[in-house]
Amino acid sequence: MNNEKNVVDTSNWWKNSVVYQIYPRSFQDSNGDGIGDLQGIIKRLDYLQDLGIDAIWLSPVCKSPQDDNGYDISDYQDIDPMFGSLNDMEELIQEAKKRGIRILLDLVLNHSSDEHTWFIEAKKSKDNPYHDYYVWRDGVEGIYPNDMKACFGGPAWEWVPELGQYYFHQFSVKQPDLNWENPKLRREIYDMILWWMDKGVGGFRLDVIDQIAKEPDLKITNNGPRLHEYIKELSKETFQTGNLITVGEAWGANTELAHLYSAPDGSEFSMVFQFEHINLDQQPGGEKWDIKELDFIQLKQILSKWQVELHGKGWNSLFWNNHDLPRIVSRWGNDEQYREESAKMLATILHGMQGTPYIYQGEEIGMTNVKYQIEEYKDIETVNMYKERIEKGYKPEDVMRSIYAKGRDNARTPIQWDSSQYAGFSTVKPWIKVNDNCKEINVENALENKDSIFYYYKKLIQLRKENPVLVHGDYQLLLETNPDIFAYCRNLDGQRMVVVANFHDKEIPFSLKEEGFEVKEYLIHNYREEKAGYLRPYEAYMAILN
Repeated sequence: MNNEKNVVDTSNWWKNSVVYQIYPRSFQDSNGDGIGDLQGIIKRLDYLQDLGIDAIWLSPVCKSPQDDNGYDISDYQDIDPMFGSLNDMEELIQEAKKRGIRILLDLVLNHSSDEHTWFIEAKKSKDNPYHDYYVWRDGVEGIYPNDMKACFGGPAWEWVPELGQYYFHQFSVKQPDLNWENPKLRREIYDMILWWMDKGVGGFRLDVIDQIAKEPDLKITNNGPRLHEYIKELSKETFQTGNLITVGEAWGANTELAHLYSAPDGSEFSMVFQFEHINLDQQPGGEKWDIKELDFIQLKQILSKWQVELHGKGWNSLFWNNHDLPRIVSRWGNDEQYREESAKMLATILHGMQGTPYIYQGEEIGMTNVKYQIEEYKDIETVNMYKERIEKGYKPEDVMRSIYAKGRDNARTPIQWDSSQYAGFSTVKPWIKVNDNCKEINVENALENKDSIFYYYKKLIQLRKENPVLVHGDYQLLLETNPDIFAYCRNLDGQRMVVVANFHDKEIPFSLKEEGFEVKEYLIHNYREEKAGYLRPYEAYMAILN
């Protein structure tokens, strides 16, 4: 690892970078059809350049029937007409490049759409060369190969009468799993990735990549025995031939596995998305909809464990939000009385750590969760869960409470650009309802207020570029058992930086001096001035120590 001060490691450019995730259908509509598109993103690139980000991760834009919002790809080498054309994609890559921004594509390599040519061919006969691109088991209609369930509800097996076989699908019935044991399939995937690399993309996010080595007969979905063999081959054949950022989504990752995924030798990925901290407000043994109070001490322990155990051995991705998760300011902050303070506090904790920070669209202006009627939700997972739980006898108000807290559509409402009828996202009614608070919370208002969340994020991004201690420093958790304060040190070459955050909505007695620290300079602070001896609700800062 590069430990010299003020040296940007260009081979691992992503270590100094901040990535911004765009969910294209909700970012900016340019053609008045109520759906965001690639030309809309191009239109907003100056805004993202102003924010200071280095790369954009695009949620899927490849051709898709949109059964699961584009995570069911029917053509990996074309753009869905909903978002534009291949020419628009090439223009986006070039326009972003002019602004020093790289484009990351979202690749779904665990499964395809059932409308992909491969699967259409695979269903024709057992002898078809594409048949073995998917996972099949002989059987009898109505008697499943085993009792495995799909993530979106129902059995993980679907009967195809003309073949007398079941195919395996971990997600929707329209998302058949790909068979990575087939070397011809793997070669097709590598050639497709190289094709995109030739187009100039700066990297890839790999959807549920830890599930590609599934062994359904043994009921193994993630971390199958051949997983790292496959990933190493994938990386060698593709990513290692370019200077890319690659991040694997791995819900089953622990720190040991992350050492493999993000090994400094670059044999697999740049980093991995792990979700250990994300599940902390879920009841043990329950589903994500079974909510419990966040255990704050546990949150500190888990984030710190990843910081310490990956230092020098791997690389962290840092995130609170994405397209699948509720808005963090509503989840673990306070989206009413202290929305700005708590949004800034959560950002301070995350951006002070070692790793590559990810900002999800709207996070930089403090967008919040929504409360819709059930008929207004679009997400397949939410709609299916509501139906299943009502059938099981759950009270509608309890089910809705879970949806308000954890539903994926919380993250998918249109970006609030201004206070106009459709929030500047579109000139017509959008594909999903705009959050009612867009009159107050929007980009236009944020840009006019120099104390806004937007400018706070902009400063955090700048601090990462100016302070090698943020990129390369080691990590030390402070006040481990304090029930309200998240505090830690970063150390590099004699420079010490401290991050202090009050995680709650009450005033806490606290003084750095009494803890034995002397501040040389405050780098960022979410309140205008200090209050001696106290941390106010959600107060947070970064400081260089003497």
